[in-house]
Formats: sequence, C-alpha cells, structure tokens
Amino acid sequence: MRLLIRTCLLAAALVGLPASATAQRTAQPKESIETRLQRFEDKEEIQNLLLDYGRFLDSRDFKSYSNLFAKDGEWVGGFGSVSGPANIQAFMEKNMGTAPNRANNYHLLSNFVITVQGDTATAWSRWAFVVPGQSGATIAQAGRYDDTLMRENGRWRFKRRVASNDTAPPAAGTKP
Repeated sequence: MRLLIRTCLLAAALVGLPASATAQRTAQPKESIETRLQRFEDKEEIQNLLLDYGRFLDSRDFKSYSNLFAKDGEWVGGFGSVSGPANIQAFMEKNMGTAPNRANNYHLLSNFVITVQGDTATAWSRWAFVVPGQSGATIAQAGRYDDTLMRENGRWRFKRRVASNDTAPPAAGTKP
C-alpha cells in the first residue's frame, strides 16, 4: 500500500512539472514586436556587413573594406593586427597590394551565427579562400572569423575581427 501511495505522489508531482515550467515561461515579460523586429533587422545588416567584407576584400577595394570597421576597430589575422580604418587600409594595401585581383581568387563565406544585444553583437562564421586553376577551383585555405561588432553612427561596424586559419598557411607568394 505504501508503495502505491508513493508511486501516485511521484506521478502527481511529475504531471505538475510541465504546468509549472509553462507558468514560469509565461511569467517572463514578452518582448515587443518592435524589439524583435529591430533584432531581425540588425542581424540582416550584420550579415550584409560580413558579406561586404568578403566582396571588398576580393575586389581589393581596401578603402570600402576599411570603412567596415569602427573608428577604433581592430583586424587580427595571419599578417598581424592593426587598428583604425586608415591603418587597416594601409596595412591591407601593403600586404595584399593595390593591383586589381587579376587571378580572380575569392572567398566563400558561410555558417553565420549572429547574436545581437542592443548596440553590440558577436558573430562567428566560416571562410574558404578559392583559387581558380586550369583543372578547376581549389580551396587554398579555410578558417573562421570571430567578431565583436558595435553600432556606430547608426551603422553596424567591426569592433574586432579575428581571422583564424584552420588549414596550413598559403604557399609563399600567394595573396588571399
């Protein structure tokens, strides 16, 4: 008899759990539609920023590229690190040259994970550097980006972008 009572009490307690969990969920204040819409728009703008980064890098438009960074934004990668748009532009021009991308190499960008918290955000993504060749395209390098972003003058900018290689570095003379 005691076992039956304990089993009934345990069953009653288990049945009550989802109701209390639901009550806790509904007790939290619900975000407004405006807040949710703003976060959606912010994620879209940040995704466009991530894509513009690759587009400007591949076209060697380092002026536009550098303007994707906040006034004290920092780029950290295989060549070193540098801060501020003017310094980032000069750094990229020195390391990658100013000539057009006649090799037609390019970056593939994917797996965006974007988290927005007000006027700051973080993003994580993958990149692959593709080099066209006579027998087809080859992925020469691949890695990931770890980003800290901020809204500056109403626009999303990189506060800090860290580019990490998950493959061997490029052969001497190859410019990503």
